Amino acid sequence: MDPPETDLEPSNKKLEVVKEDGPSFPCDLYDSEVVHKIAQILLPGLATACVDNTTGDIFRGPAFVAVDMRKEMVDYLTQRSETFIAEAVIQNGETDMEASEHPTDIISDFIEDFASSKRNLLGRVSSWLLSERREDKIDDFVQEMELNGFWLLDRRQAIAQTLLKNVDFKNTYHCNMKFVTAEELAEHTGQCIFRCMDCTSEGCDASFCAVHLEKHESVCPFKILPCEQKCHEYLARREMDRHCITVCPMKLVNCPFYIVGCQSTIPRCTIEQHRLEFLVSHMKCILQRIHKEASEEDLKHRAQLMGKLDPERLSEAQDARSLTFVVKDLDAKMGPVEHVTASKVDEESMETASKVGEDPMETVNEPKDIPQEVESQTQPSQKDVNSSIKREDADSQRES
Repeated sequence: MDPPETDLEPSNKKLEVVKEDGPSFPCDLYDSEVVHKIAQILLPGLATACVDNTTGDIFRGPAFVAVDMRKEMVDYLTQRSETFIAEAVIQNGETDMEASEHPTDIISDFIEDFASSKRNLLGRVSSWLLSERREDKIDDFVQEMELNGFWLLDRRQAIAQTLLKNVDFKNTYHCNMKFVTAEELAEHTGQCIFRCMDCTSEGCDASFCAVHLEKHESVCPFKILPCEQKCHEYLARREMDRHCITVCPMKLVNCPFYIVGCQSTIPRCTIEQHRLEFLVSHMKCILQRIHKEASEEDLKHRAQLMGKLDPERLSEAQDARSLTFVVKDLDAKMGPVEHVTASKVDEESMETASKVGEDPMETVNEPKDIPQEVESQTQPSQKDVNSSIKREDADSQRES
């Protein structure tokens, strides 16, 4: 379908302006990733058209019609892509429409329409009833064309560039800038977002457009990154997982005394610090297994006393087995477990009594002397007794 003349007038005016200003040097850079995707779907599309067109034909096979079918396919896709904008304007009734599809999807629809138009009667039936067998034939013919070098990738990419330029009317995936001089074009080419770049990471041979630089760096297996677990190492992304689960000093591990009851999870590099800081706690865990009926406070107090008894041997114990051996040895020397509360009260009372110089038992059992002033206040005086007797006699005479 030819586009309306009114739709072509603006583009003709732009071309006339360029001619008046002088020679035009356009930037022909494209999004290489999109171009590659379009080039990749051309060969399966051609194979589909060839297989469906020769299904049931005993005289012709897919290879027999491949050359002519390729020419027809390229012409069809070029024509459809050139009229794509005009067709969309006519269908939508708007000149400023928004792109609803990716260029790869648009070209894929064109290829599917072309293959459908080339199906013979048996090909249509096969597409409905024998889909698995049909798909196998298409895959086999694609492999055959690749092995024989039929329609090489670079030629398909050249066609894909033209198709992309025709359907990408918003210039999202290609550069449409034009310059008056070659120097201006060269300067722009070094800054264009669609310029080709090579990954700078050692060992990576990937090439991509500058617009995809951030995307590539987010997944590049060779990019050097700091350790995810915050250790001092810098290493390639592809080695990160192995480093973090094997040799990283910041890998979280169980405490060496996990088997005796310590539930702490600590970085590997802090094991020694943790072992020394929580020595009493680890000793208490071992004592809990020895003295199951003792209270937690009693065991904690015993572990503290044990730490003062032989700190050198205890600090040298590197694992649960060696620490258990030392704790059991010292526990046997210390005798039975004492109750922390009773012993502390007795010690404090004895220390207080020794400072005052009195027998603690006497201070508890003997009553204290009452001061003379207080005693005199509690007993009535003789004067008060005489006055009370006189009042009673006077009351009795009045009654008589």
